[in-house]
Amino acid sequence: MDQLALLFVLLLGAVLSVPLGDRLGLPAPVLMTLLGISLALLPVVPNVEVPPDLILPILLPPLLYAAVKRTSWRQFAANKRPIFLLAVALVFVTTAAVAFVANAIVPGLPIAAAVVLGALVAPPDPVAATAVAGQLGLPRRLVSTLEGEGLFNDVTAIVLYHVAIAAVVSGSFSWPEAVVSLLLSAVVALVVGLVIGWTANKLMDFLDDSTLQIGLTLLMPYASYVLAEELHGSGVLAVLVTALFLAEYAFDADDVMTRLTGRAFWDIVDTLVTGVAFGLIGLELHNAIRTASGRWGEMLGWAGTVVAVVIFVRLLWLLPATWLTRRLHARRDLDEDIPISWRETVIMWWAGMRGVASVALALAIPFTMDDKSPFPDRDEIVFIAFGVIMGTLVLQGLSLPWLVKKLGVKADAEKEKEFEQQLALRAARAAKRRLKEIEEVEELPDDLSDQMARRAYDIGLRIDPELGSEERKEAHAKRFSRIRRVRHIQNEMLSAARHEVLAARSEPGADPEIVDRVLRHLDVRSLR
Repeated sequence: MDQLALLFVLLLGAVLSVPLGDRLGLPAPVLMTLLGISLALLPVVPNVEVPPDLILPILLPPLLYAAVKRTSWRQFAANKRPIFLLAVALVFVTTAAVAFVANAIVPGLPIAAAVVLGALVAPPDPVAATAVAGQLGLPRRLVSTLEGEGLFNDVTAIVLYHVAIAAVVSGSFSWPEAVVSLLLSAVVALVVGLVIGWTANKLMDFLDDSTLQIGLTLLMPYASYVLAEELHGSGVLAVLVTALFLAEYAFDADDVMTRLTGRAFWDIVDTLVTGVAFGLIGLELHNAIRTASGRWGEMLGWAGTVVAVVIFVRLLWLLPATWLTRRLHARRDLDEDIPISWRETVIMWWAGMRGVASVALALAIPFTMDDKSPFPDRDEIVFIAFGVIMGTLVLQGLSLPWLVKKLGVKADAEKEKEFEQQLALRAARAAKRRLKEIEEVEELPDDLSDQMARRAYDIGLRIDPELGSEERKEAHAKRFSRIRRVRHIQNEMLSAARHEVLAARSEPGADPEIVDRVLRHLDVRSLR
């Protein structure tokens, strides 16, 4: 099996893991990791030959962009305190704890190299957090916090990692330089992200075609990441800023086709890239096996100890952090999405899985230092890192659905329903206001005005049939029953029309472009 065939197997697995995970009640990323491990044990499967310095630039930008599309800047701003405590403070604490323990248990491991290990295993993976937690029906406030943590903690961890690598390679370290490096990296990323976002927004207006606009959204995350890294900024933060900017400003409310097509496109990209990313994690087992040859007991003991440190430091940090956040929340009446019970805190603790970023950082550790001597204990660091990644992904990923069910943590359906009703009512009122504005400048016949008023009301009822009085609900139900029957007949007619047009595509002398153009008109008509 060559590399191309292996990529096809991973892509196929990414597609099949979604329905299989739904049937088994397991997250698709965990199934893909298990698939990668299984493939790594087969002698016919080659070692993965992706350059380590390309893993993050290839995989992270589209995954981060897809994750940000599910949230908003307002949500991040509302949750700035819990995100800071998890994505910044907890990363520093975890790095320090892992470095201290690794320096104590691994003979001869320098403290700077131990910090490298701590930094690369400190951040829970943004892809794992959103992909796993999002499938379990958790409360939205919990998913929001996990998403915010996962999206921002890589920024902190990657900067720490580069500072520690520089200290090991050069043999010197300066705290002031490290702090300045962190601040400059963030500033450069913010500027690059805003510039790329603003540029993309202008290009969207220029392109004025949904296909080209969606293609541009695929390029922009890569542009942000690469440009920020070239300017010694944080590529991850730049992608987040660009994605948030485009989510707020790029698409017009009436650009229905671009929104529907873009959502389908990014769902596909998210599924395929996520599957490949977690499949690669499992396939990297080759490297871990080779590293531990002849030293399994000792190195597994080190890895197990660091796994325990990573897991329990998160718990020990979350307990006081969530308590403090709840106290401030209650005292100041803040609008933050925070865990409101010990059960939700336990779920947040157990959802701290490591993944793609940790793999890429572990593989990117240089082989030599400035003086050409070997990087100290590189093999041991890589093995322990993979032990942490596999341990958290498999152990926590497989048991998280059971734990969620056991603790009875689930989304607040009543609150979500209430918010949906509020949006439905706002939509109906906006439609009525617009109708009144039209009536002020145009003279509409009474029957047409009454019909449009009913349709404005129907906009809200179609979103939420529970709106309105019982009489109006009953009348609406009868009207919708008739509409459904009409639509059924209309869909059958359109289906016959599509079949006839498709049959013409294979007839002699038929122009496929004209056939496809007519078929597109019929497809668009079917969506209405």
